Amino acid sequence: MSRLSHMLRTQRFDDYRFYHQSTVNQTLHLVSAIIFLGCYALLFRDPALAGLVGWLAMLTRQIGHFFFEPNGYDAVNDVSNEYKEAVKVGYNQTRKIILLLVWGSAPVVLHFYPTLFGLFDLPAGRLDFIRHVGALWLAIGISGGLARMLQLFATRNVATGLVWVFKVLTDPFHNIALYWSSPLKLMRGELIDTSIADADWDDEDTEEAAHSA
Repeated sequence: MSRLSHMLRTQRFDDYRFYHQSTVNQTLHLVSAIIFLGCYALLFRDPALAGLVGWLAMLTRQIGHFFFEPNGYDAVNDVSNEYKEAVKVGYNQTRKIILLLVWGSAPVVLHFYPTLFGLFDLPAGRLDFIRHVGALWLAIGISGGLARMLQLFATRNVATGLVWVFKVLTDPFHNIALYWSSPLKLMRGELIDTSIADADWDDEDTEEAAHSA
């Protein structure tokens, strides 16, 4: 396995075992991943609509993290929540809150500055306003990813930043492969994914079998 492949597998495994123990969260990530695929399909055809769809998918994911994922001491991995937040490669909860506040402020800013200082044409109606919000949300999403990538370049190394970006872009496909059976577990009353305690992604076959029904 190449160094970059190993880094990608490690980032994905840490994300899974540290932040996706709730089967409700996993199920919401499955829904979010499917929505994100729709966003990808729209990206070059209708960027404004892609921005709206993409942030719907993002909000679905974050509901799972903030309301259903255990936030106390992690007995499965024998680490504190503070430790996980400190070593998180991507957006930890503090960074997510900041990003979501920026996202939520976009419609407010456009309400008071409809052209965003000349960036947009003056909206002719509500539909134009909504499309401008979508375009701004798309810009915020892309900027947020690039900002974190550059931060990782500076605080860790270029490889970590590039691998993280690739991970984020391919997460919808990986989430579908990983969490397709989570709704079945949830319907069986399994609120916590107990298979995490025994998970080992040292080889590809083990990763693919992590969520076999």
